[in-house]
Amino acid sequence: MRTSELSGAALDYAVAMCEQQRDDKDLCSPVEWHMAGYSSVWEFGGPIIEREKIELVPTIDIWDAYTQDAHVPGSGDTPLVAAMRCYVDSKLGDEVNVPEEIR
Repeated sequence: MRTSELSGAALDYAVAMCEQQRDDKDLCSPVEWHMAGYSSVWEFGGPIIEREKIELVPTIDIWDAYTQDAHVPGSGDTPLVAAMRCYVDSKLGDEVNVPEEIR
């Protein structure tokens, strides 16, 4: 799936994959982690924005998000969606394998 089109559970799953790689956690799979709501709950997505220094920029209709070091863009209807797309793109690229049952 294109990172720019990820939303809901699929986006949260991709963020969980990034977090699992970052922390080298084997405690649970990204399928279980996607329930965290990274793209909809500030308590989960906010710390990632802060840690990764993701810049959020409001435009007329959408939010844009950029990483400081690589300037990988992300956009979305909400700041969290834009930031999480940006995060996933910066870590996994513009294509992500998401299980069919999560799409």
